[in-house]
Amino acid sequence: MTIYQNLIAGEWIGSDATKNINPSDTNEVVGLYADGSAEDTKNAIAAAKAAFPAWSRSGIWERHVILKKAGDEIMARKDELGALLAREEGKTLPEAIGETIRASQIFEFFAGEVLRLAGETIPSVRPNIGVEITRDPLGVIGIITPWNFPIAIPAWKIAPALCYGNTIVFKPAELVPACSWAIVDILHRAGLPKGVLNLVMGKGSVVGQAMLDSPDVAGITFTGSTGTGKRVAAASLEHNRKFQLEMGGKNPMVVLDDADLNVAVEAAANSGFFSTGQRCTASSRLIVTEGIHDKFVAALTAKLETLIVDNAMKSGTHIGPVVDEKQLKTDTDYIEIGKKEGAKLAFGGELLKRDTPGFYLQPTLFTEATNQMRISREEIFGPVVSVIRVKDYEEALATANDTPFGLSSGIATTSLKHATHFKRNAEAGMVMVNLPTAGVDFHVPFGGRKGSSYGPREQGSYAAEFYTSVKTSYTLA
Repeated sequence: MTIYQNLIAGEWIGSDATKNINPSDTNEVVGLYADGSAEDTKNAIAAAKAAFPAWSRSGIWERHVILKKAGDEIMARKDELGALLAREEGKTLPEAIGETIRASQIFEFFAGEVLRLAGETIPSVRPNIGVEITRDPLGVIGIITPWNFPIAIPAWKIAPALCYGNTIVFKPAELVPACSWAIVDILHRAGLPKGVLNLVMGKGSVVGQAMLDSPDVAGITFTGSTGTGKRVAAASLEHNRKFQLEMGGKNPMVVLDDADLNVAVEAAANSGFFSTGQRCTASSRLIVTEGIHDKFVAALTAKLETLIVDNAMKSGTHIGPVVDEKQLKTDTDYIEIGKKEGAKLAFGGELLKRDTPGFYLQPTLFTEATNQMRISREEIFGPVVSVIRVKDYEEALATANDTPFGLSSGIATTSLKHATHFKRNAEAGMVMVNLPTAGVDFHVPFGGRKGSSYGPREQGSYAAEFYTSVKTSYTLA
């Protein structure tokens, strides 16, 4: 079987390899992918540093053409790349193709953004002096991505980094190297100069640590667990480097008495259980007022009974497998914790057998939960959702905000008054009204508050805040 190698200084470099296993069929090896070393990482950083002076001063048309080519190829291969994503991560094929299309759109957006690079020219308060405000690229950017969006998240970090003239050392999650390798291969063939984009697949404790230890990495953008994010922050402070963190979530969806029941149920089911609940924006806390609580629980339970859990590649599958055995154990451990805490298991929670061996888990719904239970405080990152009964809107808002996280927050209501008040007062970076909390556009900022995020927002024109440094220049006329 072919070993998919790391890309360092424009060359595909051989290495030890690890198996990439299909969570829908654990008998299938998706591919063998390089397991990089600390030395590989140091070489990649050196290559990126050497390539930075020329790339940072490259023409905007050159960057535009490369980003546009990458976006076009990803779109042309959306079915192939979507299938690859579904096989390695377990996301259903329609979701995987949709994510691939989003990656293409991100490259298309930044292909346009690079042609809109601009600054300001303003007069000084002193006579005969002009002032220019411009943005410079940072330098070498370390990119560390998670396993749950293996093509979209790399795209929304790589595309702006290149757009603004940075060079890159990219470490994808160990569980999902295939999509990352494909993106890097596409960009490499699109004409990136040697050393501008370097791929080092491997263990976080080895590759990631070497990136954190290097004084030559000017910025690190990280998406992953809260614990690892804190380590990224601490290591970056030592080197006075810029860092951007996207971490956990325990996102609420409020359902008020006046909500459209069908809208509320569809939004809750999508938010909590699609993509197997493995989204940082998933609604794992459903905060429901008394008047609609019983009807909502009954309708959501009926909805869950119709959802098909099966192989991600099968037509008609609504929910694919959990990504791996370790995450499956985390999910089932939390289900047991919820029972012991006194929550009522209203639906699901059982391991499932299908035609192919995989990590299949029934969507799990708890009722009679409180906001103090661990299942309501800690991120599970699986298809496990708790319903919390509250008296009224005021208690719902207070409960929604009572969390160490602040990524996404939603409300189902037909009241303009409550919707407007919730948008202003929800302590989250993103707020959804009568929509799933998961599912965002590619051209607008993404990010949260509190323990969910740190640093400038990702995506859209706001990405410039992280990937560039502002320079103010004065000239005597």
